[in-house]
Amino acid sequence: MKKYNKTLLAVAFMAAMGVTGCGSDGSDGADGVAGADGAAGADGTDGTSAGLTVTTVESAANFNLTLAPADIVVVGTDAFSVKFTVTGEGTGGAAVPFSGLDKVALYVTSQSANTTDTGAPYLWTNHALANDFGSSMYCNLTGSTTARDGSEVEACTLVEDPANPGTYTGTWEHDGNAPVVLADGDANDLVRVMIRAYDVVMADGTEVSDKPLSTPIDFIPATGELAVSAKDAVSNAACIKCHSPMEGYADTDLRISNISAHHNYQKVENCVACHNPAYAGGQDDEEVGFNANFNAMIHTIHMGKDLAAYQGLQGEAKEMWGEIGFPAESTECTVCHDNGTQWNDNIYAEACESCHLTVNFETGEGHNGIVPSSDAVCSGCHGSGSLSPMEAHKVGRRADLANGLVLDVVSAEVAAGELTVTIGVELNGAVAADGTDLADYVFSTSGGRSILIGTLDDNGDYVQGTSISTDGGMFVVTGGNIVLTQTLSDATDLDGETLYVSSEMNMCGDTDTDMIVATADGCDVGIPANIVTKYFVFDAVAATGVATTDNLRFVSPAVTAYNAPTQVGNDRTTADEAKCNACHDNLAHVKAPRHGVTNFTQCADCHNNASPVGSHHETVQVESADGTFEVVEGLEYYNRDLATVAHRYHSGTYAEEASGVYINADGDLVNYPADQTNCQACHKDANAAGDAMPFFDGTGTLTSGRTSVALGNGEFISPVTEACRSCHAHSGEAALAHFKSNGATVFGDNIMSADAVPIESCATCHADGKTYGLDVVHGTSAH
Repeated sequence: MKKYNKTLLAVAFMAAMGVTGCGSDGSDGADGVAGADGAAGADGTDGTSAGLTVTTVESAANFNLTLAPADIVVVGTDAFSVKFTVTGEGTGGAAVPFSGLDKVALYVTSQSANTTDTGAPYLWTNHALANDFGSSMYCNLTGSTTARDGSEVEACTLVEDPANPGTYTGTWEHDGNAPVVLADGDANDLVRVMIRAYDVVMADGTEVSDKPLSTPIDFIPATGELAVSAKDAVSNAACIKCHSPMEGYADTDLRISNISAHHNYQKVENCVACHNPAYAGGQDDEEVGFNANFNAMIHTIHMGKDLAAYQGLQGEAKEMWGEIGFPAESTECTVCHDNGTQWNDNIYAEACESCHLTVNFETGEGHNGIVPSSDAVCSGCHGSGSLSPMEAHKVGRRADLANGLVLDVVSAEVAAGELTVTIGVELNGAVAADGTDLADYVFSTSGGRSILIGTLDDNGDYVQGTSISTDGGMFVVTGGNIVLTQTLSDATDLDGETLYVSSEMNMCGDTDTDMIVATADGCDVGIPANIVTKYFVFDAVAATGVATTDNLRFVSPAVTAYNAPTQVGNDRTTADEAKCNACHDNLAHVKAPRHGVTNFTQCADCHNNASPVGSHHETVQVESADGTFEVVEGLEYYNRDLATVAHRYHSGTYAEEASGVYINADGDLVNYPADQTNCQACHKDANAAGDAMPFFDGTGTLTSGRTSVALGNGEFISPVTEACRSCHAHSGEAALAHFKSNGATVFGDNIMSADAVPIESCATCHADGKTYGLDVVHGTSAH
């Protein structure tokens, strides 16, 4: 196409020169004799109208490469060929042909039944690897190109159809057939083809930030029918729950945004093009330490931290993944395996030993001395029953036991200077019997054995009270209830206050019986009590209208009666528990076994601005060049509210030592799986007002209406800045100076009253819809 365009340009140039002349024009010549008109020539082919093709795109999502089975020959003895179309985004967002593509790479794999007794029932074969040609085949305009190692390699010849811009064909012009053709392949096997494009640029000439990849196409060559792989046990949607979605792609073409390896190959279907049995092996290699086959490698990556700590992970695997902690519980296989039950049904050693490194199937070590003759016999023990993957890993154990202990806060009353809280108790699906002591059922290693009781301040923030522990002897059931009492230091302590009642009790769960059992009987896991946090607004005026100090009564016992700051569905809670659980699977294990909690209302009992103990983790440490961690001077945090702690941990400013997520010596964030700028990975998609980013409105205040944040030492700081500086990207001196120049106050400014805190002007530039609005700079595409 480029040669064709240059030819047209040369013809036009010569035509222009022909009517211009050079040097002296000399004398005028005589008029010529008019000749007869020549015959009309045949009509030429219509050209493409100006503006109906594009040669650049503004994102990889605008580059749409489409393949059809009828246009692909990659199996058998017929000569290789491929045809595809590419569109970009034209005026008004319309799809128009993308012209000028000059280099692509083809990845071709076949899925065939495994006829041996070793490995998975179906196996991937990469055609190019099978033909000793590398993992893919290039196509370009000349049929020869430079490979990644600098060597010259043969390529298929790529041609754009001049009559149909955006339509390309590839053929093999060298000896033999193309290396992506599997001559002895079965035309009835599923074949997967994907194409990667190179040198695709934006209007300013810079390359797009992500790889332009086609959607992989799965089909049966013999019939040309589209097909569905029997091996894709993990969907892209499962990966996206932690790794963020790429913006701009339809729900039918979900792509993973944040995979660091190879600068993001975006889909599970892309990864298996290389990570298949051709690259298998190495799990026992001391220098490598992992099996590059996809099923095994993914297990080792996501279990890296535990494997390094407890099972002797070694070699490159330890170096690359030894600090990666799986954000959910490692036994909850369905957090990733959401696409069928083959993970439970197909039993073979390769998948198992990628997590169970201490098992040696050749000697029987770590396997009760059992040496299986082949993978074919594994299902004899592990095909069903208690040793099946589903049962052996106790998949779904927390969900099965979630209602083991249900607590219902019935009432909270004050009389004669004493608070009395009555809580209904259901144990294992029935009203607890009289005489049942809940202290007997507490998880043995748990510090969480308390009913949480506190108040809300005038700003609606939690103020931790004196909680009641099971050690106090008040957790014996009578009439289906436990009755807890606290003596108030002053009879009017709760006058005009809002009381909250919740729990952090962690109970002894038995996954064999799916019941809460006595601690003395032993159990598998700590299960939080199931409780809905209740709020009670007290008033000193009795029904007679006479105020006394002994007749405090709650005004409204229902949760819906008070708009609590961390109540699910409340517009003051900008984070979304469901999004936390999408990656973590459940919040219970995050604080286990010390605290039996499942939601923000429980976490906020400790994690609030009024906490008198402050942060517990005031300083920040980052990795130095020698791998040790050093304190960042001048960067300290003294509040431990839930927003600050969550921001700090997930952005690497929480660590006093490497605590999973941290900042490395290059200043990069390590081990946070999502896009750092994608706030909506955790926050609600919209608040009650429908804003795209629910942090603050156009007046410069939080959508909660708060204009200050009170700390436990009596000092006040401004709310937007306090949220922003808790992420490492905004924690430096320049950011601090920017905050203060726009009206912010931070810890150490000695602002001792809420009225003295100025209104920040953040929204002037950063409100939604502004040039630097949060919806722009923190959108999912703002990498």
